[in-house]
Amino acid sequence: MKKLAIIAFIAMLGYNVSKAQNNNDKTYSFVSLENPPKFPGGMVNFYKFLAQHIKYPEQAKKANIAGKVIVSFVIEKDGAVSNVKTQRGLGYGTDEEAERVLKLSPNWIAGTQNGQPVRVKYNIPIQFKNTAKN
Repeated sequence: MKKLAIIAFIAMLGYNVSKAQNNNDKTYSFVSLENPPKFPGGMVNFYKFLAQHIKYPEQAKKANIAGKVIVSFVIEKDGAVSNVKTQRGLGYGTDEEAERVLKLSPNWIAGTQNGQPVRVKYNIPIQFKNTAKN
């Protein structure tokens, strides 16, 4: 009987530790966060960063492709950008370009919940339009 009680206790302990680890790796939406992550200098600087680094792909120019690429990414507990993925793309090299530039992003100031740094997911549109004169 003692062995059964010990085994049950160890199993419960393992479950609780596993549950705690999963909470530490939880990814929050930026809209539901106490203190969302901040790009150095604010969101205006983030959009300036994107505008300075995005290069309109030649393939998209030739096909006269314009529109928005929706990209998701995670700001990690240390502020690093990870898990960059196109959610809705345009093709013609625009999806890859949007992902490339987001991966260049400097570290952000991490978001916090209850005073602890947490992982935070963002979805953003990145606009592509051909401004070259024909």
